[in-house]
Amino acid sequence: MSRAMPRASTPRGGWRHGVEVTLRTLSAVAGGYLLAHAFSALSASVLPFARPDRVVAGALLAFPVWCAAAVYAFAARDWKRAVGLPLLLALAMLGLAALLAPQALRP
Repeated sequence: MSRAMPRASTPRGGWRHGVEVTLRTLSAVAGGYLLAHAFSALSASVLPFARPDRVVAGALLAFPVWCAAAVYAFAARDWKRAVGLPLLLALAMLGLAALLAPQALRP
């Protein structure tokens, strides 16, 4: 009797898995940056501080937002959610920041 050798399979779907990891990485880096920028712009408009303090506080608070977006990019169920949700949130925040731009100019 001859034993059949098990076929070597590629882990988790081969090239598709690589493309998904690449998309999630791009979402973590670029999407997280866009989301952090949008959060910083929005918080510079709505925080109740003086203008320089609002800008600094928004920039400092944007770093945890970027980290949370990176964690979410790899925790999402599929790559569509990993890419779509940060992009959607960033566009919504940028829209709100654009609407509140006159308020951001207050001293």
